[in-house]
Amino acid sequence: MQNGEIIFNRELNAGYFHVSFYAPEIAAKARAGQFVHVKIANLRDRILRRPFSIENADPATGAVDVVYKVVGEGTAVLAECKSGTVCDLMGPLGNGFSDCPEDATPVLITGGYGVAATRLCASARQGGILLAGARSANDLLLLDDYRNLGYDVRVATNDGSAGSKGFVTGLLDELLKANPGRKFAFRACGPHPMLLALAKILPDAGYPEAELSLDHLMCCGVGACFACVVKLNDGNGGWRFSRSCSEGPVFLAKDVYTGE
Repeated sequence: MQNGEIIFNRELNAGYFHVSFYAPEIAAKARAGQFVHVKIANLRDRILRRPFSIENADPATGAVDVVYKVVGEGTAVLAECKSGTVCDLMGPLGNGFSDCPEDATPVLITGGYGVAATRLCASARQGGILLAGARSANDLLLLDDYRNLGYDVRVATNDGSAGSKGFVTGLLDELLKANPGRKFAFRACGPHPMLLALAKILPDAGYPEAELSLDHLMCCGVGACFACVVKLNDGNGGWRFSRSCSEGPVFLAKDVYTGE
């Protein structure tokens, strides 16, 4: 655990915020796809921590950045925290994304603020493709950051207010059809239905080793409480529970159970 003093906490889009903590011990160790478990300051009557994917970590400055959406009391209180406020952080936690092979083009597939979880993947290997999905243009985040890292950014929104109208899986279908035989390395984070769809599409397309971050509601963050379990294939046609906080949150697409 480490105290994390807030460097800045600013609104990106309506309801979405970017907070940066000074937490040098975590910044020195963080990898793409890992998360921090935050005990939010001033949240007096709620003892549970909140998990947030690490958007960026800079060992040189000690900064650990998180992007979050205000969805309940905890994030509403966090949104009011000013520079200098100190929160208690655990991390980096979880098993993150592996490095993309040098001979493969990185393709990052995101939904909503899942785009924050793959940001360190883009920083580690400049140049690739980002397929970003969102409900509307107001839910698109960090796209210029990816463009500045040399990424070809392609967008789909449910309502058609930006990019193609439809789901991000439509962009994936177009990419695969236009590039037969090209070697890609897929990394993804977003809503659970999107990830389940990818767990069906990518192995069938020849990418069973695609990596999916199955972020889930977490209580302890260290594998003790079993509150964040997800279903994985058991190898015998059935499924087993796996703790997303300790065994994940990143799993191979071929291992994710997609049955009913």
